[in-house]
Amino acid sequence: MLWEKDYTKEELKELAEKYMNETFPRFDFIARSGKGMYLYDEKGEAYLDFLGGIAVNATGHCSDEVVSAIREQAGELIHASAYCYTIPQIMLAKLICETIGMEKVQFQNSGAEANEVMLKLARKYGVDKFGPKHYKVVTAYNSFHGRTLATLRATGQPESAIQKGFGDPIPGFVYAEFNDLASFEAACDEDTVAIMVEPIQGEGGVIPATQEFLEGLRKLCDERGMLLLFDEVQTGWGRTGKIMAYQRYGVKPDVVSMAKALGGGMPIAAMATSAELMKTLSLGAHGTTFGGNPVCCAAAYAQITEMLEKHLPEQADEVGTYFRKKLWDLPHVTDVRGAGMITGAQMDQDIAARVKHDAFDRHMLMNAARPNVIRLIPPLIATKEDCDKAYSILKEVLEAI
Repeated sequence: MLWEKDYTKEELKELAEKYMNETFPRFDFIARSGKGMYLYDEKGEAYLDFLGGIAVNATGHCSDEVVSAIREQAGELIHASAYCYTIPQIMLAKLICETIGMEKVQFQNSGAEANEVMLKLARKYGVDKFGPKHYKVVTAYNSFHGRTLATLRATGQPESAIQKGFGDPIPGFVYAEFNDLASFEAACDEDTVAIMVEPIQGEGGVIPATQEFLEGLRKLCDERGMLLLFDEVQTGWGRTGKIMAYQRYGVKPDVVSMAKALGGGMPIAAMATSAELMKTLSLGAHGTTFGGNPVCCAAAYAQITEMLEKHLPEQADEVGTYFRKKLWDLPHVTDVRGAGMITGAQMDQDIAARVKHDAFDRHMLMNAARPNVIRLIPPLIATKEDCDKAYSILKEVLEAI
């Protein structure tokens, strides 16, 4: 090991409390290793992972293909700079564009950054083409787009704690009701350049967009010369049973963001669009030091390749449908929503946090998207047997409650 001793769990928690700032409540858990559907703690005890690194580990923990790609690339080149071409970056860009039907990619490091550059492109497009006031973007109530100042403002939760205390908000954002086309039509005016939505609101409680809503947004944007932006940070790369959620709906956006399941556990994100629209971000208009890092790109290339070769989106679609049908039988459950391997189960009480912690006590990881909604976002490799085990744990928890 790089450090001088093998610390105990208690010692590690003391060090974390002393040196790290905490903005998330953590499980009482040291994640020591992971493989497939399981994380292992400091004692080597296994935890069934239906959190999946928050929708990140699409091919499971430490996929052999991803690990091999990381090791090989790290031994050859870890980082160059944005001034250099690298083979992993070029080949990943080609693979992404050919797989999802886009033409150009801008690499970033995180989902918030991918959304940030997507918003920058839209606003600059509007200002360049129509004038200095044409930069308004309409987003949905209950959405979540990130924690940078711009993506936080794009997040449609104006009364939430995550938005308060940061001074005057960035102008140019208006909120409308999700799945309400008339609300979006009313929110758009002569200065609106774009509409930005998640095909499925993940943090908002796993709320899928309706077919009519997304088709209506596409038509509205086409009629008014606006851009349609899809935030697929959480729904992209197999999560919904298709490579991208917009393919599930048959509604193609002008620009799409992605992260999470893209990188096999490595920090990488991207924004993809047409070659013509990408011209908006000319030299000097945007930049990133680490975006498109060779090791991250190699990991992403390996994960996408494995995902396609093993038909994991299709597996996620079949197994996820099976899982959601079972969840309807659980006590306290009043609604089950989702697609592929993103599922929200709504409760008749605000007990989601308790369910999360009680499930953890039974060696299952998951989270609460809302006070009354649990969210289950396991790796795409989850089997029906894995889902049966998760169901049994949840049933035990909810019967006890």
